[in-house]
Amino acid sequence: MSANATVLSDASTVSIMDRLLFRFESLLNLLGGIAIFLLVLLATVNVLGRWIFSLPIDGYVDWVEQAMAFIAFLGIAYTKRLGGHIRMDILVSHLRGRLLWLTELLSALLMLFVTLILIWGSTLHFWRAYDIGDSSLDIHLPTWPAKLVVPFALGVLALRLILQVWAYARAALRGDNEPVAVPLIESAADVANKEAEAVLGDLRGDER
Repeated sequence: MSANATVLSDASTVSIMDRLLFRFESLLNLLGGIAIFLLVLLATVNVLGRWIFSLPIDGYVDWVEQAMAFIAFLGIAYTKRLGGHIRMDILVSHLRGRLLWLTELLSALLMLFVTLILIWGSTLHFWRAYDIGDSSLDIHLPTWPAKLVVPFALGVLALRLILQVWAYARAALRGDNEPVAVPLIESAADVANKEAEAVLGDLRGDER
């Protein structure tokens, strides 16, 4: 599954927390998009400067290296909330009811465990870079800001996973058919229909 899934909401505490966290995740995702835009702008200026004036941007590679962390990690929790990460659900898609939510709960717990380990390791990596004053090779940009982004973004992902653990446990205990605050598994036909509706909506908008 890689397309955005449906996420239901209601007046429950877990759903309210989900929506509040999603606002923050959306802001981080926007910042990641801005980083991409700035990197494209930087690449354009670098190419034109080299071609027209024979003056490329000094330290271009250094800036690209620093931007990669922002681009790769700021949207990770946002994508998780929407169910946008690629996953194999050949077996899971055939499960129903409590067995499905218990399986998803176990998966979320495993991901949370791995994420916490990554947070610990990346935090140590950031602190080491800050402590020794690590910098890039060309123009000596400090590397710790980009390295700090990694544990920060993974921390937001951990919060998202904690919420999903809560939601899946709640659904398993209650026997809900469609729990809130988690991406629901959709069939290939449902995903195709949503994508077709989105394309048709764009076409109708262009016609207007």
